[in-house]
Amino acid sequence: MRLRRKDRQVDSIDISPLIDCVFLLLIFFMVTTTFVKDMKLDLDRPSATSASLVNEEKVIRVYIDSNREVYVDNQPIKVWAIQSKLRDLLRSSAKKAVLVVSDAEIPVESLIDVIDECKRSGAEDVAVSTNKELGA
Repeated sequence: MRLRRKDRQVDSIDISPLIDCVFLLLIFFMVTTTFVKDMKLDLDRPSATSASLVNEEKVIRVYIDSNREVYVDNQPIKVWAIQSKLRDLLRSSAKKAVLVVSDAEIPVESLIDVIDECKRSGAEDVAVSTNKELGA
């Protein structure tokens, strides 16, 4: 006697709810993602033709060389110490002006860091110059 086999139905998993969840997660992450925009600061560095003479006795000079080393009164100084040094120098100065003399090859970020420290020290006028303008 032969036994009859029952035709088994193949159980299948319905994946459409899973696909719905995946698409919902995808849409959620696409909407909530913050897109980072690259911030650029366009800075036109002065050329030698735009140089103007300033009374040198009243201006405190801060030098930045090609190795990103900073000098105040021809003494090397760290960027974080510029503020206190300039604050002392500006107290005795009649005109609260600082001239930042930079090498043309330094990154703009280094120049901006030094300018920010000069502003925080209480300088009313911060000017930027290059070595070519000074004839160096």
